[in-house]
Amino acid sequence: MTSSDQPTWIDYAEFGERFVAAAVTESRIESAVSSVAGRGITIGPFGIGPAGLARFVAKGSIGKPTVIRRGPHVHFDVMLPVKLRVDVTLGGQRLRLEAVVEIDLTMHARTADPLLIVIDIPPVTGRDVSFVMRAQAIGTAWELLLDPIAKLVQREVANRINAILADPDSQRGRTFDVQAIMDGTRSAYRGRPTHEWIGYDEFGRRFFARIVTAERVRQVVESMAGKPIEVGPLRTGPGNKAEVCVQGSVRLPRVAAAGPVTVTPVPEPRIAELPHAAAESAAAAAAAAAHANSHDPALVRFDLTIPVSLDISVDVLKTNRYRAELQVPVALTARAAEPLLIVIDAVPPRARDIDLEMTAEGWRAAALGKLAGMRKQIVAQVARVVRAEVADVTRRTIDVGARLDSTRV
Repeated sequence: MTSSDQPTWIDYAEFGERFVAAAVTESRIESAVSSVAGRGITIGPFGIGPAGLARFVAKGSIGKPTVIRRGPHVHFDVMLPVKLRVDVTLGGQRLRLEAVVEIDLTMHARTADPLLIVIDIPPVTGRDVSFVMRAQAIGTAWELLLDPIAKLVQREVANRINAILADPDSQRGRTFDVQAIMDGTRSAYRGRPTHEWIGYDEFGRRFFARIVTAERVRQVVESMAGKPIEVGPLRTGPGNKAEVCVQGSVRLPRVAAAGPVTVTPVPEPRIAELPHAAAESAAAAAAAAAHANSHDPALVRFDLTIPVSLDISVDVLKTNRYRAELQVPVALTARAAEPLLIVIDAVPPRARDIDLEMTAEGWRAAALGKLAGMRKQIVAQVARVVRAEVADVTRRTIDVGARLDSTRV
């Protein structure tokens, strides 16, 4: 995005949906169930057939999962292959069979309190397990045992997979604490057997409230510190005989969470009000409504204060020097934008909102400062410099999608 581009805003709810869709990929699903792959599995020995006269035991291992994404709500179909060697003993005779088992899992990326993404897997049943045996021509007695063996294997495989998935280590591998990952801290929520589910929309709102903090915003805007400010030379005073030169720099900005937005209601016009006054009241009401819309209380907002130190010289016959300290207020709003961006949007400062404290060096400079009326010009020039600085949103834009692509979780 270039400085001339305008972001396409989306709300926090849509950001939450896009975040989960971008974060939960086929490769991450495969990684989440990787603890299952390679595990050995043994079934039996069990007695089957009339009076349990036949005995069978099956041994094998779980292979690499196949993951297919489907649907708009971050669902995945996962197939776990299992190769089994089945040994059946009947009346002193032994039959060895090769079996292929496929376990079908349905996985759903869900969001949970406080800021979790959990790969939820419904319990596996025997119907989710397909069982195919490979055998050469066998006698009738053996054929009668194949169906009971298949049903037993399906049931036991489902039970084993459910036990593996319920293991705390497996649950931790399917739980992602987004805030802990961002903060680089240990999560207190991974591995819990139950969660309090929230929607993707609520996840998006919580993401901005918990992740876009004053400290992180300060890190973004700290790059402004040390920026030089040069104004002039300007001509001012009676007959424009005074030449003003200003040099200075931006000091370390301060960021604080903004307080609640309050909009003063404008009273309705009275019946007997004159048309001109009524028009003014309507215009004021429209302005108040626009102000309220631009300060949605649901948005995460911050107050940025940019301190600026200036050295001012005014040349009228001789050089007079001043020291000025300015506090430039800038309103910041954390917004979501397409495709998956966080943009710290800034409202350009107005000259009348800038606080200026100017100290003169010597009585002559003090008198000249009052006469020359420099304050308005200096403040206006500083406001112009700061407006140009905050106009480029690319400096305050975080491409969350790109960071997700480069992050190993």
